[in-house]
Amino acid sequence: MVDLTVAPFFLNEEDITWVQETIEEMTDEEKLGQLFCVEGSFFTLDELIEKNVGGVLYRPEPASEIRATYTEIQSRAKIPFLLAANTEYGGIGVTTDGTAFAKPMLVGATDHEEQAYRLGLVACRETAAVGGNWSFAPVTDIDNNWRNPIVNVRSFGNDPDRVLAMCKGFLRGAKEAGVAVSVKHFPGDGMDGRDQHLHLTVNSLSADDWMATYGRNYRELIRDGAETVMVGHIAQPALVKKINPNASERSQYMPATLSPELLQGVLRQELGFNGLISTDATSMLGFFTGMKRCDAVPAAIMAGCDMFLFNASFEEDFSYMKEAYDTGVLTKERLQEALERILGLKAALGLHRKQKENTLIPTEDALKVLHCEQYQQWAQQCADEGVTLVKDTADILPLTPEKYPRIALLSMENTGRAGDIGGCSQMLKEQLESEGFEVYEPGMEELSLLWAGTPPTIASLKDKYDLILYCFNLQPVSNQTTIRLNWKEYTNCTMPWMNEEIPTMAVSFAYPYHLYDIPQVHTLVNAYLFSEFTMHTVVNALTGKQPFLGTSPVDAFCGLPEAHF
Repeated sequence: MVDLTVAPFFLNEEDITWVQETIEEMTDEEKLGQLFCVEGSFFTLDELIEKNVGGVLYRPEPASEIRATYTEIQSRAKIPFLLAANTEYGGIGVTTDGTAFAKPMLVGATDHEEQAYRLGLVACRETAAVGGNWSFAPVTDIDNNWRNPIVNVRSFGNDPDRVLAMCKGFLRGAKEAGVAVSVKHFPGDGMDGRDQHLHLTVNSLSADDWMATYGRNYRELIRDGAETVMVGHIAQPALVKKINPNASERSQYMPATLSPELLQGVLRQELGFNGLISTDATSMLGFFTGMKRCDAVPAAIMAGCDMFLFNASFEEDFSYMKEAYDTGVLTKERLQEALERILGLKAALGLHRKQKENTLIPTEDALKVLHCEQYQQWAQQCADEGVTLVKDTADILPLTPEKYPRIALLSMENTGRAGDIGGCSQMLKEQLESEGFEVYEPGMEELSLLWAGTPPTIASLKDKYDLILYCFNLQPVSNQTTIRLNWKEYTNCTMPWMNEEIPTMAVSFAYPYHLYDIPQVHTLVNAYLFSEFTMHTVVNALTGKQPFLGTSPVDAFCGLPEAHF
């Protein structure tokens, strides 16, 4: 039996009675349903109620729509739902009307824990305003490998101490907002250069080094009261071998979601975590490693996970769980423990009391906090403190219309995830024009020395442009192998071949490691996020109206000596 009187639950006798009686009153099918946290857009409201799932996540929607959906399912629920959202960089992760406060790496660049506290507070207050109660944040991963295409700006940086301080700040803000957190992605992403959405990845640290960094951070956040831990499809062979010296090589390279050694031996016993353990999304290919899905679904629970996040097919996954339970592969004791933690978290959040009081969803008046003036001011301050001048070795800055009246703007951007605003280069162009610059967006025929028509000369380009400005907005998006610059135009004509002829600089509003591909560029600014706030800071700092205050929380030079020039 789980001790629900201690951290992170702290339940009283009445709360524990509700947990136990609710479990006893459920059918086996209802109990198994509670193990699942599903993606709501794939289900009708009737299906969610019928299946009695324990949690639901919806992608960001307008506040009125997500609030209406939450209201409907909570009003019909036999057991209140955990309502989750990816709020890594603000309330925009739950509603499109929320605040895009700051990507974690932007917060890390401020080196001020207060900014992380504000991120957690804003993200979770906005989550609570629409009725959400579970934040899939903070990201505790340490960005040790610049090649990793999915961690980068989602991490607070590559310094374990800074990452810990920022995660503590986020947790403090979340607790003030009354929303549960999920520190992720145990045993820690950022060592591998690959994406666990595509295959198993590996945290390759020695057991001692892991305990001194990732392990130390998890232990501290657990002590601070983190309610849940999200487990990645990430192997940690050294830890498995330490816990179980007889572990086979296959076991050492099993994803943590399927590893009893990592979940029970390390997370539960070594680190002392008593809260709820959730898998990361099991539709990721990293979960499809080492065993058939019919075996992996119940194996995740038996290994130590309490909730099973997302599905390839819910009906199929549920049938695997049911068959395993009916045949004893998934034991009654293990199911009971998982249910006690799931229901225990709901009780710790007061959902059972709010259900009786009909207050699971706040009144519409609560929506006033969304993107409110205070949060916008805080987000702007965070941008002002975090936007980073990585280098300016040719003394190009500050930009003035007198010095560089004609700017050639070259851009490369993707759309990122839902909630990311588009049109980065267009916004930059408009704001520079408002400062008195003439901004042009030349086509490849103007830049290619090998153009089939009349090729441009260096002299002709120098006659037309006083500055070449690259605008990059390449967001980390799952299921891609890299965020490297790809010069797809004919003969790579837009790459900075004119760097020593015309003053050339770059601004990145996302990925901070572009110097690996453009080491020759003498001036680089990293903003870590494209938002109205970072754009304001970038333009003001470029034009000398305010200083660059951020300090890079990672090695933006990617270890290249030549990138420093």
